[in-house]
Amino acid sequence: QAQLSESGGGLVQAGGSLRLSCVASGRFSNMAWFRQARGKNHEFVAAMSSNGRDTYYSDSVRGRFAISRGDVANSWYLQMNNLKPEDTAVYYCTATATPGLRYSDNYHYAQAYDYWGRGTQVTVSS
Repeated sequence: QAQLSESGGGLVQAGGSLRLSCVASGRFSNMAWFRQARGKNHEFVAAMSSNGRDTYYSDSVRGRFAISRGDVANSWYLQMNNLKPEDTAVYYCTATATPGLRYSDNYHYAQAYDYWGRGTQVTVSS
């Protein structure tokens, strides 16, 4: 069982940047970020395979956001640049319990993830 905790959210003007951090305790495998805007379902943002070799992004953030391993063990980041008002949401870090045989096909499904943080609010003003 793993526990995840996010930090780094806040209020930023359009065009600005934020870096979200996730720290995990316990065993986990693949890592990802999802977001949920008010009144909407969870939306996939970015993911990284357990070995760090493969990264995946949604079309809406590709080229602006980057997922990477953190500077401390069992952590990962979401660097968000050129933020837009439509990026406003609660951001969640997530992880799978095992590598999975078809992660490259399933990374964008919220149901693929076993562990979730409590979320951190990101608000982008226009």
